[in-house]
Amino acid sequence: MINLKIISVGNLKEKYLKDAVLEYSKRILAYCKFEITEIPEYKLPKNPSAAMILKAMEMEGDRISEKINKTDYTIALCIEGKQFSSIDFADLIKSASLKRSGSINFIIGSSFGLSESIKQMANLKLSLSQMTFAHQVVRVLLCEQIYRAFNILSGGKYHK
Repeated sequence: MINLKIISVGNLKEKYLKDAVLEYSKRILAYCKFEITEIPEYKLPKNPSAAMILKAMEMEGDRISEKINKTDYTIALCIEGKQFSSIDFADLIKSASLKRSGSINFIIGSSFGLSESIKQMANLKLSLSQMTFAHQVVRVLLCEQIYRAFNILSGGKYHK
C-alpha cells in the first residue's frame, strides 16, 4: 500500500478549508495510507526584510527535513515546478509509488515559499498552476487532485 504524506507549513484556520481537507482525506484513505503533518510557521514581523524571510524559510526547511525519510519520493510544490494534467499527475503518483520505499511526500511551504534546501532535496518540483494561490488553499487543491488521481487509477467516474 502507498504511504502518502502532505507536509505543510502553517495550519488551516478557516473551517471551510478544514472541512474540505477532511472530506478529501477520508476519500483518499480508501486508496492509501494518508496523513497530513503541519509544521509551525516561523513568526515574522509585519514588514519583514528579505533576510528575515530567507531565515524563516531556512528554519521551516529544517523542520520539514526532520519529517522526511531519505528513502521517500519527495515532491516540492513551488512556482517554478513542472505542471501536469490530472491524468499525468495520476501516472506520476503511480510511478512514484513504485520508486524508493513506496512513500510519497508532498511539501507545501509558507506564503513565502520553500527554502532552496528543500527544493534541492526534492525528487520533483511541482506547480499546480501558473496562477498564485494562498498556501492554505493549495492544501485543498492538492488533496482534491490526489483523490482525483487515485480515482483515475482505479477506473472511477469522478474524473470526467
